[in-house]
Amino acid sequence: MEQKRGFKIAKGFENENINLPERKTKYSAGYDIEAAEDCVIPSFKKGMAPTLVKTGLKAYMQDDEMLLLYNRSSNPKKKGLILANSVGVIDKDYYENPDNDGHIMFAFYNIKEEDTVIKKGEAIGQAIFQKYLVIDNDNAQGERTGGFGSTSK
Repeated sequence: MEQKRGFKIAKGFENENINLPERKTKYSAGYDIEAAEDCVIPSFKKGMAPTLVKTGLKAYMQDDEMLLLYNRSSNPKKKGLILANSVGVIDKDYYENPDNDGHIMFAFYNIKEEDTVIKKGEAIGQAIFQKYLVIDNDNAQGERTGGFGSTSK
């Protein structure tokens, strides 16, 4: 059977009991994503970098598709968590890249005054596969050479 799109366990997480994402209802657009390990997201202080929360997952897809990472709607109010990049974009060529095998991570800031603890297996976000279009004179020929944040290098 040809694989069109889906999730696999990223290298280094094969023995970590990672759950593959699922849609919880038949009309859900997003696949619920869980944290791969316990982590603490510190209260935001000016100048700090976002905390990368590991999922232990990678995603494969068709040439004209991307995976969009969204925050859970309850995260800002209940946990004080917002995504640093508003929406994460996972490109097809991020899958199995040489730096991190395409490991998907969520970049969070914590806007609460106290640290937020995320437990392994806790739902942290959702992922939606989507097609995209290119313009008539598109001539992108570059090849990905790295992982997280490497497209512009």
